[in-house]
Amino acid sequence: MEGVIDSITRDLLTRQPGFDWTVTEFVRVVDTRLPPRVYHKTCPELARLPARTPSGVPVHLQLLGSDPAALAANAWQALQLGVRSIDLNFGCPAKLVNRHDGGASLLRDPRRVYAAVSAVHRTVGHAIPVTAKIRLGFSDRRLALACARAAEDGGASQLVVHARTRDEGYRPPAHWEWIGRIRRHLSIPVVANGDIWSLEDYWKARTLSGCRDVMLGRGALADPWLAPRIHHWLATGERLPDTRWQTRAAFLSAYAATQREKLQARVVVSLVKQWLNQMRHRDAMAAQRFEELKRITELDALLAGLEAAPTTPEQSACDRRQRCGLRQGA
Repeated sequence: MEGVIDSITRDLLTRQPGFDWTVTEFVRVVDTRLPPRVYHKTCPELARLPARTPSGVPVHLQLLGSDPAALAANAWQALQLGVRSIDLNFGCPAKLVNRHDGGASLLRDPRRVYAAVSAVHRTVGHAIPVTAKIRLGFSDRRLALACARAAEDGGASQLVVHARTRDEGYRPPAHWEWIGRIRRHLSIPVVANGDIWSLEDYWKARTLSGCRDVMLGRGALADPWLAPRIHHWLATGERLPDTRWQTRAAFLSAYAATQREKLQARVVVSLVKQWLNQMRHRDAMAAQRFEELKRITELDALLAGLEAAPTTPEQSACDRRQRCGLRQGA
């Protein structure tokens, strides 16, 4: 979720019930202790100790790296700044991150997972929890349980498991039953993650994994009301209606309004399109709007297009033909 789940996004997503805690984008650790400004940039919520979103949801700091000593030194730095929990990322599948010996690349050797977790736990575990996130392996699942046990043996108090290997990326299906195999062999809480897009996915993930809790990533971006919908269902047994497009558009507009207070308009345009792109895979109207608006470069025009009254697919196709005709005749 690098470049996606910043403090503004965390704020917007946690304004309604549903999330018990959130995690920052990862802080990349190489071989030195990073200065405090890096942590405050990644986790502005540190200005309100203990770190939490404006609505009071706890924010945990995530570190990504492979050098146990460097990870420990940076965990100590984060502790001094008031971080309430350290999460270690062994799940990032990005090729650039893996080429530089980070994220899921460590899953090829459980001993490296243990070394990283134990170094951080020895340094800060007396004061704050140390947690970890893994995938089911790098190229295959042969070491899935060994890596999970390594994290627990190293001192992790909770483990989030994304239900795919690194090589599987984000391609469906998610293997939630494999999370169940891991959970049955661990004594710490295991949280299921991956391909949870709907209430039905939520229940299926919980049923197959046996996990009490789940973590939402892309699913929360595709539908910012998914967590509140799950929360409402658990609390009342009643199903809330699906999120209307106009509600999603208003959410994106609120996101843009907050981002433009500190970023240039062209950057905000890219961020809004990035989020709309996440929505389009699970919402027909979002897909339609993405196709209509993806070439717009002016922020106000983009927002006006988002909030315009919905049109039928036939009308949209007609509008596109007319715009093409005008451009060709200019």
